[in-house]
Amino acid sequence: MSLRQFEYALAVAEAGSVTAAAESLHVAQPSVSQQIRSLERDLGVTLFARTPTGLVPTAVGRAFLRDAEVAVRAARRARATARAGAEELDGELVVAAQMGLGTRQLPGALSALRRRFPRLEVTVFEEANPAELERLARRGVVDLGLMAGPCKEDLYTGHHLGDEEFVVVAGPEHAHLLAEERVGLRALEREPWIRFDHDSALDGVLREVLRDNGLAPATVARVSQTATAVRWAAHGLGVTLVPTSAVLPGFEHLTRPVSPAVTLPTIAAVRPDAGPAETALLEFLRQETWPHTGFSPSGPGRLLTTG
Repeated sequence: MSLRQFEYALAVAEAGSVTAAAESLHVAQPSVSQQIRSLERDLGVTLFARTPTGLVPTAVGRAFLRDAEVAVRAARRARATARAGAEELDGELVVAAQMGLGTRQLPGALSALRRRFPRLEVTVFEEANPAELERLARRGVVDLGLMAGPCKEDLYTGHHLGDEEFVVVAGPEHAHLLAEERVGLRALEREPWIRFDHDSALDGVLREVLRDNGLAPATVARVSQTATAVRWAAHGLGVTLVPTSAVLPGFEHLTRPVSPAVTLPTIAAVRPDAGPAETALLEFLRQETWPHTGFSPSGPGRLLTTG
């Protein structure tokens, strides 16, 4: 078995056909077919099944591909590290952010990283479900993650960047609320709420806030993106609660911090054996401004509500 075979198998799984995989890899189709057959012969299993819609991984194929992806990414990181001495770092860096965190800070940090390492390929994705983020981390897919904690110390080392304060977003018709320096949560009891997917970390925050303050307001909508929640709240559909950095430019005048205050720590999770790309990105993230209230969370990942 070889890493090339792993890469070919991953490409076939993503594309759904040998032809499409060959096009994405810029190689001849017979070469891909031959490598997949050779890989299956060496393993003694069938990795892909033919269906009317194309090739799909078998059960054993899915298990194999999970480990193959880890191996391929590890090899890319090793190559990148080996070439880093002359500031010619290349390869791929995968960054995952818990939805709503680092919305304003990540672009600046990533731009600085690209200026330092122009040949580096960076892939960023936003993940709403913290359990899925942890699963990706355990598979070795994520090089650096932004999360509200806690950080799994056996996998990654956590670096506290700052404390993110949450703000309520309300439409212009809520002038009486927006006239206050802070909006009391009790004042929102009768308001309809724009919430997030049930298994998302953001909805988990809101559930705790509502429970701790004895509130049970109506839910008017559930969305999967903070930008959608902010826009819909600004148009008067309901109110929502989001991290400060997730507020879109131009909507700041429709936001207010709440009382009791709601904050979460922002943690950068980095591998203990981090390479030059992860180390540089962490430093650039430290240089960004992270909104905070001055309150100190008593532990990683704990929701803090205080007056």
